[in-house]
This record gives sequence, structure tokens and C-alpha cells, in this order.
Amino acid sequence: MDIFGRICSLIASDRPGRKVGPLLGPELLGEAVALINKRSSAAIVTGFFVPSSGAPETDGIGGAVMLGRSLARCGRDVELFTDPLCFTVLDACSRAVRGPVVRSVESVEEILSSSPSLLVFIERLGRASDGRYYNMRGEDISSATAPLDDAASIALGAGTPVLAIGDGGNEVGMGNFRRRLAELLPGYAGCLSVTKATVTLPVDVSDWGGYALAALLSSDRDEWTGADEEEIDRMLSSLVDAGAVDGVTRRPEPTVDGFDASVHRDVVRSLKEAVSSSIRKR
Repeated sequence: MDIFGRICSLIASDRPGRKVGPLLGPELLGEAVALINKRSSAAIVTGFFVPSSGAPETDGIGGAVMLGRSLARCGRDVELFTDPLCFTVLDACSRAVRGPVVRSVESVEEILSSSPSLLVFIERLGRASDGRYYNMRGEDISSATAPLDDAASIALGAGTPVLAIGDGGNEVGMGNFRRRLAELLPGYAGCLSVTKATVTLPVDVSDWGGYALAALLSSDRDEWTGADEEEIDRMLSSLVDAGAVDGVTRRPEPTVDGFDASVHRDVVRSLKEAVSSSIRKR
């Protein structure tokens, strides 16, 4: 099994049972890495607010921070963006591991003002066909969701590539798989995102997609630029201290999508082993 196939088995084996992860193929990972390697700057957008808890969820934040930090270590100019409701938790997480600068924005113009050569969305809601935003429970949460996904269509129209990562079907980029997802999740079809991307990575947990890309960037440098196991605990602690909740349990605990920290540490450790093994075989 090549490195992309091995990583697919780590981050997209359908552990949550949502039927989304298995849509990821090794070729998509390859396309994502190739896209990143051609770009000198990136704007990364994340943040998913949970109105019923009055707080952002833990997923997406760590993956965005680690991908952003890895890109910065590889010499790219990187900024992280989110809306005001999610700013505090993203900023706390990035500071905890010396990640990129975080900006709070309310408009897509603010995201695109620096003319990034790559736009990345990780666990950020995309519009459904009715123009509304829905969570995985099918609840309309448009009132708590800033329309930052509009940056994707604007960027694509201007020729700027968009890379997206999601795990539920309602995120930016999942419009690439909407027909297939509607077949797999007929009861949720009306809530699926129609927002497309140049390349979309459907994974089990959005954070894992960010961790995987950060890991793969290491293979071109022959040194590890991704997340370390102990940083998982540091990020989760910072997120909970800043008020984040698990999007599945809706509780303020150091978990992501119902998986405790040990599962995420295992994913990071396995990613590091896979990339290190690939480097040694050269």
C-alpha cells in the first residue's frame, strides 16, 4: 500500500459510521498535496458554532492550526480565519502550539483581501440548496453561521483554488459529492452542502484531514512538521478552557466528535509512523 492509501485507511475508514469517510480515495490526497505544493500562501477558514451550547465545537480547529503551522514551517505565508463567535477558541488553540496568527472576520472580502494563492476550509459549514445552514441533526443554524463559505465560490470564479475538508456532508466542499451523499444519506439530502471546491477530502473527523495534510508536507522536507501526540492534549485543553464543546456530545470536554484524546493521539502517531516509513524507503 502506498503512502496515500495507508493514510486513507487511518483517517477515512468510517469510524463514526457517517458513510462520508469511505468517499476519500488515495488520488484525492495526492491531488490535495499537489495543490498545496504549488502555492506560496494560504488562507485557512474554520469554526463551527453550536447554538444549543452557545459555543464553538472542538472539531476543525486543531486540524486547521496544525495544517497552518506546517505550511508556515514549509515557508508559506499563512493566516487562519474564523467568525467572531469562534475566534476565542481558535486563537487559544493556535497560541497553545505556536500556530499561525488568527483573524476574526465577518465578510469574505476580509479573507480574500491579502490575495492568498490557496483558500482552505476545514469543518466550515456550506450552504444547502435552500441557502440555509444545517448541523448534523438537521437543525437550521443559519442565525449563528456567518456566510464565510461565499469566499469559496468567489475564489473559484477568480481562478484561486479551494481545498476543503469535511466529515458530515454539510461543509464547504461537500458539493463535490452531493449526488453520491444524497444516495447514501437520503434523509439528510436537503441539508447537504452545495458549495464546491477544487479538491475536497471527505474524512472520518475533519481534524484528521488537517493532521494528515500536515504530516504529508513532512515527506517533502524529510523532517516532521506535523502534530505531536502531546500537542493533541495541549490543543484540547486550550479549546475546553476557552469554552469549546464536543459537537457530538455537546459537552465541554477534551474530546472531538465523541472520540477521546487517546484516539486522536493514536491517529497522529500512526500518521507520523506512516510518513517516516515512506521517507526511510526512499
